[in-house]
Amino acid sequence: MTILALLLVLVYGLCLAFIFCYSLVQVHLVYLYLRCQPAQNTDSTSLLISVEELPLVTVQLPVYNERYVVERLIDAVAAFNYPPNKLQIQVLDDSEDETGMLIAAKVAYYREKGLAITHVQRPTRSGFKAGALQHGLATATGDFIAIFDADFLPEPDFLRQTLSPFSNPRVGVVQTRWGHLNSNYSLLTKLQAFGLNAHFTIEQTGRSCGHFFINFNGTGGIWRKSCILDAGGWQADTLTEDLDLSYRAQLRNWEFRYLEQIIAPAELPATMPAVKSQQFRWTKGAAETARKNLGQVFQSDKSWLTKVHALFHLGNSSIFVCIFLSAFLSLPALLIWERWPQFQFFFNVGSLFFVSLAGLILFYWTAFRRTNEKGITSFFKFLPRFFWFLTFSLGLSLHNALAVLEGYLGIKTPFIRTPKFNLQKPTDSWQNNAYRTGSINLLTLLEGLFAFYFLGGFLLAFHLRNYGLLPYHLMLTLGFSGVFILTLKHSR
Repeated sequence: MTILALLLVLVYGLCLAFIFCYSLVQVHLVYLYLRCQPAQNTDSTSLLISVEELPLVTVQLPVYNERYVVERLIDAVAAFNYPPNKLQIQVLDDSEDETGMLIAAKVAYYREKGLAITHVQRPTRSGFKAGALQHGLATATGDFIAIFDADFLPEPDFLRQTLSPFSNPRVGVVQTRWGHLNSNYSLLTKLQAFGLNAHFTIEQTGRSCGHFFINFNGTGGIWRKSCILDAGGWQADTLTEDLDLSYRAQLRNWEFRYLEQIIAPAELPATMPAVKSQQFRWTKGAAETARKNLGQVFQSDKSWLTKVHALFHLGNSSIFVCIFLSAFLSLPALLIWERWPQFQFFFNVGSLFFVSLAGLILFYWTAFRRTNEKGITSFFKFLPRFFWFLTFSLGLSLHNALAVLEGYLGIKTPFIRTPKFNLQKPTDSWQNNAYRTGSINLLTLLEGLFAFYFLGGFLLAFHLRNYGLLPYHLMLTLGFSGVFILTLKHSR
């Protein structure tokens, strides 16, 4: 029994140690972000000198069953302030519903106005989004390929603002920051915006300024066509084809540019099943990409610091495995602490949790200040937002941990799209929507059971008079119960 207790404590400590290392990497990105911010603010995205110098651009719009948003997307791209004779628009349509008819009507309308716009339909949806992009690449006439998912609404001057960095022939990708059309729709969308803003400020800028591996985010950016081809093209063996191609391109020594000051607005998922679908694809895809590319990263001639950041970049979804394991083992840890005082030394590792928490507070606070008003009042707005973001992240840890394990084990699953509902105002409704997703499955029931499990840990603290993990178990209880309840509510 003592050996089992020791094993549990060791696993618990290793999970906390990984979380601690992850937080150190995030703090380093904060340092890089703050160091590079003045240069970012003065960095020019000036227009190219003349219309004659503008390159040929193909805009690819990968679409699958997007009846609520596809028309506004095509309208936005058709309104680009770019010479029509240098612009090609490909609507890569894999739809199986009436979306195709809406696209056909829009394409016909803009073709009559002189735009070079085509409606590309494949016989099968093989390869999902990666397959559609690769299929469209064969007939793309542009030297540069801009990509927008169906829920994006790029500004008319997007292309003119983002092409300048390509004057460097080694630049293969320019990525912009995502904006959020419906960030104030609900608490769920506010928390997603909170997390994504941190990625699109601190992480992307920090990695770019540190000359580490960064990633194209699947949309809201531009590729040099020759870069895609040189890196091996779009491949469908991971759920994050964007991250995969990004690493393969940078291993071929292509450079990426991130433009934080340019915003591409998009819609956030508004239901818990939609959030879970997106999180599953991102976390599992990151694990698949790590499995595929991390070995080549370590064999490359990149610096050791670049390799460390790549490890935590590609392996960042593994944080959910450590979060869930450490949470699950925290209850036995309380009992072991009470029963075997000789393990006190190992429990001192638990202090790493508070150091990690401080690092994450710094990380998200820096991002929050960048995207919100400054001053002391901003901090009081930040604290509850950070609390609920962390709470719901804990609640999603089981769901995301299982996705990560599937990725590392090589278990293949289809690409599940995130439904878009064209929600911009709080009064807009996703109910009675044709693309509602969600069902009550075993995982949902487990999330409900774990809410009671962590409630038991909360009550156990009072019984043992050991209150160190009391706030943690409270957050776990709220997180798992919140995810469980919203899954039930949004699946009806």
